[in-house]
Amino acid sequence: MHNGNIVTLSIATVSLLLSHSLRAEEKPMMKAVVAHEYGAPEVLKLEQIPRPEPNEEEVLVRVIASGVNPADPLTLSGKYAREFGTHLPLIPGYEIAGVVEKTGANVTKLKVGDAVYGYPTFGGGWADYITVKEWEVAVKPRSLNFVEAAAVPMGALTAWQALVDVAKLQPGQTVLIHGGSGGVGSFAIQIAKARGAQVIATASTANQDLLKQLGANVAVDYTKTKFEDVAKDVDAVLDPVGKETLARSYGVVKKGGIVMSLVARPDPAEIKKRGIRGAGISVHPDSEDLAEIAQLIDAGKIKPIVTQVLPLSEAIAAQQQAATHHTRGKVVLRIADEPKA
Repeated sequence: MHNGNIVTLSIATVSLLLSHSLRAEEKPMMKAVVAHEYGAPEVLKLEQIPRPEPNEEEVLVRVIASGVNPADPLTLSGKYAREFGTHLPLIPGYEIAGVVEKTGANVTKLKVGDAVYGYPTFGGGWADYITVKEWEVAVKPRSLNFVEAAAVPMGALTAWQALVDVAKLQPGQTVLIHGGSGGVGSFAIQIAKARGAQVIATASTANQDLLKQLGANVAVDYTKTKFEDVAKDVDAVLDPVGKETLARSYGVVKKGGIVMSLVARPDPAEIKKRGIRGAGISVHPDSEDLAEIAQLIDAGKIKPIVTQVLPLSEAIAAQQQAATHHTRGKVVLRIADEPKA
């Protein structure tokens, strides 16, 4: 009898300990938009998944908003899985703005409570939380709310790295920017102007007013005017379109100038024949670039153009819009309410 009681007590104790340890192992959950297969935007599902934990080099960010990009459907298609380093399951979202919730042991520049924005290399922003490396984010521009800040990183970094790092654009030079009303083009116009350059920009009829607002010296309606009739002897061309637009761009660049494309490698034969330079531009996260961009934003030199804000539950619609490549400015997903100041 006595022994039986001891056994009974032991079983009860063991079951209590087991239930405690199971509860301790239960990870906090979060909402996320997940693709378990590659394909069209319709493969995306809104799910509850375990919240990630930062390693020693990372911070955990509570995501307030995440930008939508024209390249997102390419990533989702799986056609460029090797180039983009993607794998399934996939959470899209390559632009985030949010608040640091937790920091890894080796993190030195960021602390809990910091408002940050940035470009996570492998996506993951369409979720309540994300872990990022310190060099993928920077302190958010103070003058922007989180939705506006989430519209900045990838487009602004692409334009910055092309015009500043590759072209080394100088005051007084002239740049031709194709697709000036889009996610990259709208930042490229403003960055070029902030660096003292003259800007010729192209867009459709509906977006001519926007080109002027952004600071373009000359706005070209490509549906009515050939850009090569207006742009001559320019120092640099930024091309997010490719194909015929890129082919027609070589002839407008002066000797020693540069043609940069986001979607193709400039033709080596054309480059050599004309005595110009060519570069294919691929963007990378850079906290120092993001910090410089934030300074220009807070100085009133750059502003994002947000045209639509959707909840996370409408991620499929957001992705479908991005796939058209005709978004004026930026679509942003609002994932949480703006924190109280």
